[in-house]
Amino acid sequence: MAFILFYMSLPIKSSKTLFLPSGSTFRIISKLNKDMPYFCFLDTIALRMIGYPQSGWLQLSNNTITKGDFIYSLTKAKGLDVSITILPGESYYFFLLKISKDLGLDFKKLLKYYYELAYQKDGNILAQTYKIPKGIKEKELIKLLIETSDAFYKKLSYELLGKYNKKEWYRYLTIASILQKESASAEEMPLVSSVIHNRLARGMRLQMDGSLKYGKFANDIITAKTIRENTNDYNTYKTRGLPHNPVCAVGKEAIKAAIRPKHTNYLYFVRYKYKKKHIFASTYKEHEANIKAQYKIRK
Repeated sequence: MAFILFYMSLPIKSSKTLFLPSGSTFRIISKLNKDMPYFCFLDTIALRMIGYPQSGWLQLSNNTITKGDFIYSLTKAKGLDVSITILPGESYYFFLLKISKDLGLDFKKLLKYYYELAYQKDGNILAQTYKIPKGIKEKELIKLLIETSDAFYKKLSYELLGKYNKKEWYRYLTIASILQKESASAEEMPLVSSVIHNRLARGMRLQMDGSLKYGKFANDIITAKTIRENTNDYNTYKTRGLPHNPVCAVGKEAIKAAIRPKHTNYLYFVRYKYKKKHIFASTYKEHEANIKAQYKIRK
């Protein structure tokens, strides 16, 4: 008995925030055993005796606490989550800027850790809503967003392709990111995707404004001067093939359309002036006629 009291009074260091998965006590204990070398079978017995541990992100009262207090806090600590939403089409630069303001985090640190942990310049974080612990630090936040996205990407890749190859996947993410910029709706994405795939297959330049809306330039208006002066591979008016990086965060619909385009002969499209859609064409002659028709509507 004396040994147990002594053991439970031992001081330990713990993060103020801790993530525990939902599920059985065994699953939660396995997570604790993996993350905390000092969590052993005695702690497991004590945890089972005291109660059922909470799941999710937990806020603990102190960094340095006793073994007994830590185990007790696992059953009583309250989850403290906040939501952040990354919109489809947002570049990493602008959603990190928004997150820094919303959560009171250091933007430069967010960028620093993003550059350290990201696989490519953009597209590393899925466009969706995330539950995160209040008070999370910059590095932990970036790690959480990227790891959560990676897990989703792998699962979706196996669903759609039956395999996961990171380099190949990010090529699809690059197509998906251009779809996010160019498509008027999710329903239209497979059609725009067919144009991209058809042009790539023929060795044609994509010539799409959306590829130039990347990073800190994501909200810029694309002008003739932009097209003329930009010399990197984001300028698909000058370079053939895809940019080397996605240009923004993408959603599931864009990814599916990038992998499974509609089967068409379309090579061109132009925005329908007064409707939220595009008009597609298989030949340049048809495309010219569509442009002229839109010009007349504008007049």
